[in-house]
Amino acid sequence: MAMRSMFVLLACVLAASLDTAAHAQGAPATVFQNVRIFDGKSGALSAPSHVLVRGNTIERISAEPIPTDRRADTVLIDGDGRTLMPGLIDMHWHAMLVRPSPAATMVSDVGYLTLLAGAEATDTLLRGFTTVRDLGGPTFGLARAIDEGIVVGPRIFPSGAILTVTSGHGDFRQLFELPRALGGPPTRMEVLGAAMVTDSPDEVRVRAREQLMQGATQIKLTAGGGVASPHSPLDVSTFTEPELRAAVEAAENWGTYVTVHAYTPAAIQRAIDAGVKCVEHGHLMDEPTAKLMAERGVWLSIQPFPDQMADAFPPGSDERAKAQEVLAATETAYGLAKKYRLKTAFGTDILFSPALAPRQGALLATLARWYSPAEALVMATSTNAQLLALSGKRSRYPGTLGVVEEGALADLLLVDGDPIANIELVADPGKNFLVIMKDGKIYKNALAK
Repeated sequence: MAMRSMFVLLACVLAASLDTAAHAQGAPATVFQNVRIFDGKSGALSAPSHVLVRGNTIERISAEPIPTDRRADTVLIDGDGRTLMPGLIDMHWHAMLVRPSPAATMVSDVGYLTLLAGAEATDTLLRGFTTVRDLGGPTFGLARAIDEGIVVGPRIFPSGAILTVTSGHGDFRQLFELPRALGGPPTRMEVLGAAMVTDSPDEVRVRAREQLMQGATQIKLTAGGGVASPHSPLDVSTFTEPELRAAVEAAENWGTYVTVHAYTPAAIQRAIDAGVKCVEHGHLMDEPTAKLMAERGVWLSIQPFPDQMADAFPPGSDERAKAQEVLAATETAYGLAKKYRLKTAFGTDILFSPALAPRQGALLATLARWYSPAEALVMATSTNAQLLALSGKRSRYPGTLGVVEEGALADLLLVDGDPIANIELVADPGKNFLVIMKDGKIYKNALAK
């Protein structure tokens, strides 16, 4: 009887495997012919190659032409020697907060704000960014709509609401809203799900669990002061170590991690001591802090902020002064990241600026100030994907991102030129990204006849 049961089980497994294979063979196919591949990891392009995409994965890469089934829905794309590369990844994005002004965010109808974010999501994908890690804002519904094909946009790894403390970065309440009544009604920013004020370990734990319940792939806290914050100077440390530890515990119980907004050595070091896996920004860190990050294997998610960031704030304002302080320290921060070989991710952190959003790729190109074009492109693809992988099973997207290799998810760009030789190509995606594919589906094909 036991032997018979084993044979029945093997037969079922074989049948399931055959069904899976048959289903894969029945999926639509796209063949990129005669392309040179930047695989997301190496510093050189491949020899002329051919790539078969079936369904949402890269099925085959070959130096020889790939025979194709003669189905009407098979798409053949002649690359003519152009570059095929992974879709770009932005590790610090705020999908709901790119286009509206801060005032509009607080007073506008949430339906309008979501539609505005949906339009921006489409533009984000058409700039070649096929994945973003959203680090604060009510993006759960937008992410679902994109995944269900209702809205065109990138894959989103959402954090949900930013967790802050009273007076911390992310606390955008007005002074007339004080004092805060513990257990009282939520404020507008909390109703929206943009930020949550958390002033004890217990409160941090509850709010972190709420974000995880809604689908957060990682938890975001503001461990120090911020540039745009009206009430938090750059030099302050906000969360206590027990509060930070509460968030880390909640995230780790769900198999994921905490990332923190922090500029200064004190804020960064406290977060590291609490078990945080990633630091956002870090522009004001010193050498001992960089060395500590290297020793503990903590990620640095730093942004090459444009000089125009300071211009967004009124002359003479505290916010403009803080922006200028961060900009002045950027060179040193990237130097320390390189010296200590920190695990460094690329992101943009574009906020409240529909004018700056189209420069998303141009900001990536500015990394050439510190890195070779190949190093910058590796950072924005496979390296960023390694950080995304810390979300484990909380990710909505099982599969390998950020690379061009067999079995990886088919997020691909066909570039008119060689971005390793000329990284400025990524600064003009409308002109230079001829094909944009996400999850095996083509969203732009300028070569289609």
